[in-house]
Amino acid sequence: MDLSNRSFVTLVFITLLASLSISQSARAASAEEIDIKVDGALTQFKEEVTGGAEFLTKAKGVLVFPSVLKGGFIVGAEYGEGALRVDDKSIAYYSIASASLGLQAGAQEYAIVMVFLDDAALKKFQESKGWEAGVDGSVAIAKWGAGKDINTQSFQEPIVGFVFSNKGLMAGISLEGSKVTKLDR
Repeated sequence: MDLSNRSFVTLVFITLLASLSISQSARAASAEEIDIKVDGALTQFKEEVTGGAEFLTKAKGVLVFPSVLKGGFIVGAEYGEGALRVDDKSIAYYSIASASLGLQAGAQEYAIVMVFLDDAALKKFQESKGWEAGVDGSVAIAKWGAGKDINTQSFQEPIVGFVFSNKGLMAGISLEGSKVTKLDR
C-alpha cells in the first residue's frame, strides 16, 4: 500500500472513530444504566478474582468501568463510562478515554476496576478536574498466578487496577495515559 492509500485509509478510520465518539456521547448512558452495568462488573470481579469480595472490603472507593471499548488501525482510541462507589453506593459518574498512535489493529471490549486503598488517593482523585493515570496517580495493575488469593499480595501503590473481559483477567494492558473525567449524571 503506497503512502496516499495509507493516508486515505487512516483518514477513513479517523472519521469512523469520530462518528462513533459523537454517537456515543449523543447516546450517553443514564446513571441507572451505568449502575446496572457496574453491579454486573463487580459480580464478575468477585467471581473471577480469588478473594475479590474480601479485597473490595478494604477499599476506600472503587471506580468501575464495566464496558470500555478499544479499537484501532494505526490510530487507536478507547472509551467507557462508569461509576465511583464508596460504601457500595455510586457517588459520581466518570468517563475514561485515551488515544494512541502506532502499530495496532483490531478491537476489544473489557472492564476496568480501580480500587483506592487509601483515603488520600481517593480524595486527590475526587478533587481533580480530569485525572490521568500515571500522571495524577499511579495505578498498580494487579498480576498474580491463577487461583492465588489476591489478599496474599502486597501492593505498593494506593490504587490497584484490574482489567478483565468475558474471557477472564487480561495481561499486558496499561492504564497509563488514560484520562478520567467526571460526568454530569
